Amino acid sequence: MLIGEVARQSGVSARMLRHYESLGLVRPTGRTASGYREYSSDDIRRIFHIESLRSLGLSLREIGRALDDPAFAPSALVDDLARRTRERIAAETELLTRLGRIGAAEPTDWQDVLQVVALLRGLGSASAGTRQRAALSSAEEAPVPVEALVEAVLNESDPHVAGALRWALARSGERGAELLAEGLGSPVAAVRRSAVQSLAEVTGDVADAALRGALGHRDIAVRRYAALALGTRGVADAIETLVDMVAADVDDVDDVDDVDDMDDMDDVNDVNDVDAADALGVLAGDAVLADRIAAGLVDRLERSARDPSARRRLTQALADIPGEATERALAELSEDGDRGVAVTATYLLQLREQR
Repeated sequence: MLIGEVARQSGVSARMLRHYESLGLVRPTGRTASGYREYSSDDIRRIFHIESLRSLGLSLREIGRALDDPAFAPSALVDDLARRTRERIAAETELLTRLGRIGAAEPTDWQDVLQVVALLRGLGSASAGTRQRAALSSAEEAPVPVEALVEAVLNESDPHVAGALRWALARSGERGAELLAEGLGSPVAAVRRSAVQSLAEVTGDVADAALRGALGHRDIAVRRYAALALGTRGVADAIETLVDMVAADVDDVDDVDDVDDMDDMDDVNDVNDVDAADALGVLAGDAVLADRIAAGLVDRLERSARDPSARRRLTQALADIPGEATERALAELSEDGDRGVAVTATYLLQLREQR
């Protein structure tokens, strides 16, 4: 079969067939009387083998080795091809993500594009200082890819950089809050907690709704961060969790819902009874809520009869709660059998009289 016919039947151009011949991949078995290349059925079969291997991503040199070296191990080559393919996909995915972020920022000119690219590089730097500077500069650059800021803050381990990223996201509006809310569902504890801490610094209905939903989260640290944020915003839904925070012994692993929490109690300890009491004090600015808070603290005192430290914390939390319900509770506690509770209640009553 002459080269033209082989090209038509195989789909490989005559030029490529000559190139294969120059590389020694496939040589026509014979020549016609006129000197034209003549391919045998074995030659054509080899051409199809070459094309099949090319479809897998092999180079022509690798194809030559695969076809001519009896000791060549196909499994090793396939494994290498799989590795290279994964790397290529990862690189293409990263590029696609970067392009998507640039597009989402809606740049108006090439200067905007360059600014976004510079920001993305800064956020992806191995240097914490560079990442922090990128986060701080993002508020000055326009436009800002919010998706990149959210991904960065959810995966940031340096507290200073995370703080800068949260500061930047607080200016991102509802889109940032929506993406952060998705982070609350992460299987990784650090991501969930970073999400709720970031939401605590974002204002608006979306952030408030996400924080309210987080009050029922299985992760105790997420619940506590959410309650603290909502309490300082005057949201009454946080009262029950805040009262529990005042009473709870953070060293008691029975109060932890899952393995992640048990492995990372530092995050739970970061949100303590003093923070919770301060948030309850803010909520108590509403007279109706003040009575509700006082009732909640007193109820928790009764249920914590066997925990002296919890009862003292709960008594101390009544300090910033106005109203007659609190005064009645303190009067009763001033005669409590626990001397620490009684002394604290008496002192608080004296302060209230002085005021």
